[in-house]
Amino acid sequence: MFRPIIRCAVLVFACMQLPALAAERPNILFIMSDDHTSQAVGAYATVLKPLDPTPTLDELAREGMVFDNAFCTNAICTPSRACIITGQYDHINGVFDLGGRITPENQMLPIQMRQAGYQTAIIGKWHLKEEPNFDYYKVLPGQGSYMDPVFRVQGPRPWPQNTVKHEGQHSSDAITDSTLEWFRTQRDPDKPFFVCHHFKAPHDFFENAPRYQSYLRDVEIPEPATLYDVPSSWGSLATRGYNNELRPHIGTSIGKRNPRRSYAVDLFRLYPEEFPADYDVQRLSEDETTKLAYQAYLKKYLRCVKGVDDNLRRLFDYLKAEGLYDNTLIIYTGDQGFWLGEKDFQDKRWAYDPSERMPLIVRYPPAIAAGTRSDAIVENVDFPALMLDYAGAAIPPSVQGRSFRQICETGREPEGWKQETYYRYWMHMAHHDNPGEMAIRTKTHKLIYFYGCDYQGQNQTPPGWELYDLVKDPDELVNVYDHPDYIEIRDQLKQRLADLRLRVGDDGSHYPQCEAVVQEFWDYDEADRAKAIEISHAFKARREAELAKRKP
Repeated sequence: MFRPIIRCAVLVFACMQLPALAAERPNILFIMSDDHTSQAVGAYATVLKPLDPTPTLDELAREGMVFDNAFCTNAICTPSRACIITGQYDHINGVFDLGGRITPENQMLPIQMRQAGYQTAIIGKWHLKEEPNFDYYKVLPGQGSYMDPVFRVQGPRPWPQNTVKHEGQHSSDAITDSTLEWFRTQRDPDKPFFVCHHFKAPHDFFENAPRYQSYLRDVEIPEPATLYDVPSSWGSLATRGYNNELRPHIGTSIGKRNPRRSYAVDLFRLYPEEFPADYDVQRLSEDETTKLAYQAYLKKYLRCVKGVDDNLRRLFDYLKAEGLYDNTLIIYTGDQGFWLGEKDFQDKRWAYDPSERMPLIVRYPPAIAAGTRSDAIVENVDFPALMLDYAGAAIPPSVQGRSFRQICETGREPEGWKQETYYRYWMHMAHHDNPGEMAIRTKTHKLIYFYGCDYQGQNQTPPGWELYDLVKDPDELVNVYDHPDYIEIRDQLKQRLADLRLRVGDDGSHYPQCEAVVQEFWDYDEADRAKAIEISHAFKARREAELAKRKP
């Protein structure tokens, strides 16, 4: 079997006449929410669709194009934002994890927009640590606070010393008030604008504005089919351990499956009022805690989503009143997906679709037909190229992404358009107990390689491979990596993954000790599998010893 040696870096259209390409450069409004997953957007939602969680966004979707195959390259906040601000994959821009930063001179997107004559502004979550290189900024420090948010602003003192506080406000309201204030007092009507409007919500731990506390209070939230269990056909040694011995320790949980971190404990600690008065995590079974924690989780999450959607209504109403709505390219997305209880997982990080997929809605009536969808594969690294293309701005050679304007305006993929995504999560077993992994996803299949080590090749979890047939199994429940009918496609995808790594520049030189582990288990022969079982046993013993030390 080939072992890669790393040496170097349905479209669904209504029968209608498509509008002509826009002659004038549009204003650009790039809206991004934090952890707003496609499962909680009405235009995408499945089990949550009857709740009508996002009427404003659904209207935006009806007026533009919805992308069904938009994906992030690393499902974690800071790396996703770094991809968008630079147009580069994380192993190129240097933001591998939450500790990364993008210096002002490397913030390609606002620099190119300014050079193209746009007035630039960013309001809300930033998360890239260095001073934003925008004409105007008002950004949250780090993750920021849900209530009484503080913002970093321009002023007489050096970054980040100038701050203002919105007492008594929820962040979603404060961010929208601040963007509207910019439009009313700062916007230069003689220039097109490029505005980034970035919500903190609905990021974990979902503190909603008080006015939404009664929303969904008496509603039973529909449950995903895999909330309580997943079939034995799902997963691998990497995600379940030998004979399921790592199920309590891989991936944080809704119920008390994961004894280190679960919403059954964490949400109850934060929001005991969302649980029954006699709630006792020790007394109740795992299924019982899962059911109660899921209801609390989804209600808090969807209350934050409603706050986002209602504030978007305010923003869009202003643009309409000022005659700006129809000559503005409006893009809505989340910084990645998020788990809403599927497979009893919380947070993001995994290469599976609930966290890799991003909601993406693009509206611009002069050039984009209303009520259209595309199944073209788009990555967040492509977003800045699209915006620069519409702005008539130069796209520097450093940008690895590609504009998908032709897809937006014609529904057709350009010659040579990408047919796969590249995904890599580097923060091995940090925060939410997710192994280090890389993946390739096409429209029909996904191949995930859990190499299972940190940057130094240490703290190993068992390596494993998973292959999913997304046509027959869109929920990724049957790992067919070892199925004889899939050997040919498996080997083809392994080769494509190796080639894709070279093409995007993930050449193994960034962390050679980690790359040594990647290479060691690439073939995954019988010796590799036997060693993976040993690693599973060792990690179980290590994790149980850590948990024992925590007990009083």
